[in-house]
Amino acid sequence: MLPTSLDEAVAALTAMPAAVPVAGGTDLMAAVNAGQLRPAALVGLGRINEIRGWQYQDGHALLGAGLTHARMGRPDFAALIPALAAAARAAGPPQIRNAGTLGGNIASAAPTGDALPVLAALEAVLLVVGPGGSQREIPVSYLLAGREMLRPGELIGFVRVPLLHAPQVFLKATGRTGPGRAVASVGLVLDPARRGVRCAIGAVAPMPLRPLEAEQWVASLIDWDGERNLAPEALEAFGEYVAAACVPDQGEPVAPGVLHLRRTVAVLARRALGRALTS
Repeated sequence: MLPTSLDEAVAALTAMPAAVPVAGGTDLMAAVNAGQLRPAALVGLGRINEIRGWQYQDGHALLGAGLTHARMGRPDFAALIPALAAAARAAGPPQIRNAGTLGGNIASAAPTGDALPVLAALEAVLLVVGPGGSQREIPVSYLLAGREMLRPGELIGFVRVPLLHAPQVFLKATGRTGPGRAVASVGLVLDPARRGVRCAIGAVAPMPLRPLEAEQWVASLIDWDGERNLAPEALEAFGEYVAAACVPDQGEPVAPGVLHLRRTVAVLARRALGRALTS
């Protein structure tokens, strides 16, 4: 079925509980091809124009769930939310970026989803639509942590992201896990109004991880009214703090793979903060 509005899509999903919504299909078709999923029916979301753009709303950007990675990677979008644009540009080869969508990245909740740590660091909120015209809001962090999944007939309609007008960075390290697939990634934003640093690490766990103590520690060292510089030693310590929080020991001796991943996360976190502070 190919609905042309969110209401039609919700009605189709309500009438066919076994149906699976699909937009770009990049994650869905991979699961089908791997024999992990056999959907009884599909509800295509590609013709719903209302979720393919964005608008401004009280200091926030209201992003349609149907925005493709290619669209988010363009300069006009990057001027609004630089880290999300960088994540979109890093999402894979052109065919993936042209088809894959923001909502699909969130709904599939794959650990390696590039948009996820950025949305977690930005403390984005999902606007979910459901049967009977119902609407509710879910913090992205709740959904990704599995605390509150979508109910039958519900769809992610929009994502509300604060426009911080402050430096933000996305970085990732890739390996032999597939073209462009992250081994570890980081979304980091500065929030001068709240004198805060928000950091989320992706790909190392089933959901993005927020090293809250490391965020608070490094934010206390920053001269928010001055040049916002940090000594190299402080940046190094922040990276190690984040890595220890997100890649804990798994017994003694620590496995070489764990040590390598920890070093990778430390480097990403250090570089992300350094770039944000000098932007």
